[in-house]
Amino acid sequence: MAVQLLIPTPLQKFTDNQAKIECGGGTVIELMDDLEINFPGIKARLCDEAGELRRFVNFYVNSEDIRFLDGKDTVLNDGDEVSIVPAVAGG
Repeated sequence: MAVQLLIPTPLQKFTDNQAKIECGGGTVIELMDDLEINFPGIKARLCDEAGELRRFVNFYVNSEDIRFLDGKDTVLNDGDEVSIVPAVAGG
């Protein structure tokens, strides 16, 4: 199964400066595991020590926020597009 993963600019140093990569995984958390195999070190930026997705990083599957789906257990299908969007704060 192939899923398109959109990488934000600050994380592209982990993906050989690629903004879009193809990964595998049946769920979002499995996608993170596959991403780590191919690009070591990136998962620590996206997941905490317990393996949970970090709160300040937002994930979207086909433009749907996974917080309103099944979170890290959101099922992925062949051809889905997953976007990683770091939270932005300011004032």
